[in-house]
Amino acid sequence: MRMYDVIEKKRDGKELSYDEINYFIKNYCDELIPDYQVSALLMAIFLQGMNEREIADLTEIMANSGDVIDLSSIQGIKIDKHSTGGVGDKTTLILGPIVAACGVPVAKMSGRGLGHTGGTIDKLESIPGFKTDLTKKEFIDNVNRVGISVAGQTGNLAPADKKLYALRDVTATVNSIPLIASSIMSKKIACGADRIVLDVKTGSGAFMKTVEKSVELAETMVKIGNNLGRRTVAIVTDMDIPLGSAIGNSLEVIEAIETLKGNGPKDLEEVSLSLASKMLELAEIGDRDYCNNKAKEVLENGQALNKLAEMIETQGGNPDIIENYDIFKKPKHVYELTSGQDCYLERVKTDMLGISSMILGAGRETKDSVIDYSAGIKLNKKTGMSIRKGELIATLYADDNDKINQALQTLKKSLILSDSVEPQRPLILSNIE
Repeated sequence: MRMYDVIEKKRDGKELSYDEINYFIKNYCDELIPDYQVSALLMAIFLQGMNEREIADLTEIMANSGDVIDLSSIQGIKIDKHSTGGVGDKTTLILGPIVAACGVPVAKMSGRGLGHTGGTIDKLESIPGFKTDLTKKEFIDNVNRVGISVAGQTGNLAPADKKLYALRDVTATVNSIPLIASSIMSKKIACGADRIVLDVKTGSGAFMKTVEKSVELAETMVKIGNNLGRRTVAIVTDMDIPLGSAIGNSLEVIEAIETLKGNGPKDLEEVSLSLASKMLELAEIGDRDYCNNKAKEVLENGQALNKLAEMIETQGGNPDIIENYDIFKKPKHVYELTSGQDCYLERVKTDMLGISSMILGAGRETKDSVIDYSAGIKLNKKTGMSIRKGELIATLYADDNDKINQALQTLKKSLILSDSVEPQRPLILSNIE
């Protein structure tokens, strides 16, 4: 078999066999095929696409290119949840404890963020002492003991995807549904869960900007999961509006805790409960109405909050943060942005808001950037709200006052103020099963 023939076949819009996909992935990982030939194939895939079978094969082969986590020693049906990423997305910190409090094991491997804000692992590491670098035994033992563990991904999880993504990033082939879907799902399959719930974001703060493209991505990933024997469902949620009010690592952990106390933003609670309910339904603890009611019950009676405290203590963190937020690192500088007029917050350019938080130190511009756990933004006003002259719109937090001045310029551009406001679209835009 020759790589030239594989490239030519896909260039001409023909279907690649399992053996041809396996040939190019295996030999590229073994550095037997040069970047320029793989780049040519990626562009051919970008232009010609892949069918359902090809995408499933590509996903499975990439998942098996490195470590595949065996979760069979954890009792019960293991459900994983994945979000395609967004500004202020801290749902794992809420839905994980909810699901675990309902008796369903949550064994979740998460990544760090590169871009607007930190990933789930960065958020958890803002808790003093919290350990995310767990051995496989520690990870599984924690789930069996307290029902939940969230750990950093192993360095050898789907290495083929890492190599391909680095190449896609410099060859203008990132924005391809088959390549995006197989990239995400290869890591989910390798993480070992029995079933998968996906939260696909859409809008200005998401990778996919339109509902149509987001639904297409969600449908493709659901088909991949089902074709590979992992029952998969998805929801498409709005990311034209930041989720919740806090953007930044310790700020988001605090907001998650407040949500588990029943005091959080309603949009964050709605998405978290919806995802938790779907995870419970996939775990077959009851029908849809039962799962909806059960998720709300453990949120309202405090069992989910207690489960978060258990997880924090088990992984070396200080559980006192549940009641004492002063334990978190504090920023040296705080700036309050107020309105100079009576107006409405018509909309937020969520991507620019995320960039503002990154400038403050809440995210990484490069993989070597150091995160400031205390940095970030709190929105005191949300899209659609009225604002009186002099009222507080947002609060900025950072250790460096110069960063606040830089971030402020981007933040102001992200907030679109007007004399009126249009009705807001629903938060959950589509369900794909």
